[in-house]
Amino acid sequence: MKFPASVLASVFLFVAETTAALYLSSTYRSGGDRMWQALTLLFSLLPCALVQLTLLFVHRDLSRDRPLVLLLHLLQLGPLFRCFEVFCIYFQSGHNEEPYVSITKKRQMPKNGFSEEIEKEVGQAEGKLFTHRSAFSRASVIQAFLGSAPQLTLQLYISIIQQEVTVGRSLFMTISLLSIVYGALRCNILAIKIKYDEYEVNVKPLAYVCIFLWRSFEIATRVTVLVLFTSVMKIWVVVIVLINFFSFFLYPWILFWLSGSPFPENIEKALSRVGTTIVLCFLTLLYTGINMFCWSAVQLKIDSPDLISKSQNWYQPLLYYPLRFIENAILLLLWYLFKTDIYMYVCAPLLILQLLVGYCTAILFMLVFYQFFHPCKKLFSTSVSEGFQKWLSCFCWACRRQKSCESVGNRDLKSSREKEETPSSSRISTEPSQLLNADELCSA
Repeated sequence: MKFPASVLASVFLFVAETTAALYLSSTYRSGGDRMWQALTLLFSLLPCALVQLTLLFVHRDLSRDRPLVLLLHLLQLGPLFRCFEVFCIYFQSGHNEEPYVSITKKRQMPKNGFSEEIEKEVGQAEGKLFTHRSAFSRASVIQAFLGSAPQLTLQLYISIIQQEVTVGRSLFMTISLLSIVYGALRCNILAIKIKYDEYEVNVKPLAYVCIFLWRSFEIATRVTVLVLFTSVMKIWVVVIVLINFFSFFLYPWILFWLSGSPFPENIEKALSRVGTTIVLCFLTLLYTGINMFCWSAVQLKIDSPDLISKSQNWYQPLLYYPLRFIENAILLLLWYLFKTDIYMYVCAPLLILQLLVGYCTAILFMLVFYQFFHPCKKLFSTSVSEGFQKWLSCFCWACRRQKSCESVGNRDLKSSREKEETPSSSRISTEPSQLLNADELCSA
């Protein structure tokens, strides 16, 4: 049985970020910054409440008679109690023999074109730990993109406006960035396990390192670009945010409407139609929050029982990352044109170059992950290098065709010019003979 390290990491980030937010809000209150205090508390307490609801929803405690658990969640102590429960189950699992076990069937990764199906006995303790891990993974994603991401953006904006980075704020921003990166990492792992549910998925340590570096560069550069643009164009950033929000929020619903599928009723049996709609809107909101700061690595599919598309679509990152890079470049250009005196001692061209190179570095780590460290890369129809070679061959073929078309066009144009020049020369040569004949007639 695996050590529940992911649960420990989720609880640590939850407690550390909440504690730092409460401390920083008290410093804002003592300094008279009521607005910064209110926003800091909002971006801290709102995800806390959503995390409590997520844990209750996954464990189905609302339909069971557990008043102590409900009270602890109301006091925002639910994650601590769940963590304590996880380690009690983990340390007691080896001492008690379990009378009931279930058998699961998983396929191994193909070797030499063959894939074997293996059976594994799963006891009650391991099943409970799996449920806890799943609940904490979803809670980490919610905390990261509905709390930590706006919180990091806010604190970085305050640091730029006040031109001061205190020790407490820098520590808080570091914890928030780690929380976002960890949430994005859990989102990647969840996407892999849902897409390849029938296979035994083993993620290697180097894969975790590669995802961590990929998400760190991507999220850090994205947040910095948004904050720099907000500091000089506060009204226009609202337009940018609204365009991004409605684009990602409405896209899954438009696909669902075009598919003509019936409204999903199998998300949770205890939910009514209104409750199902609320859950789907919340999932769409989370999907939107993820894509505002980084690529979600999943495609929300409302008409699917798993709510996630299991097909490997390479066109999504191929469309997302170039458009996001262009958007970041435009926002940085506008910041450079309208920057104020607070950036007097900042080398703006160098900062722009660093941010763009940082985003390209994130894309590079993503390609390295999918080429070398993805746990299910053997199931891909085409690898990253093969896709790049195909794209390069298509690009070279298009360039050669364009050159051949240009050469044919130049040849046709040259021949048409020669045809036009030939009659004119013959007319010029016949004019003296006509004049000579006229003079001879006059002399006669």
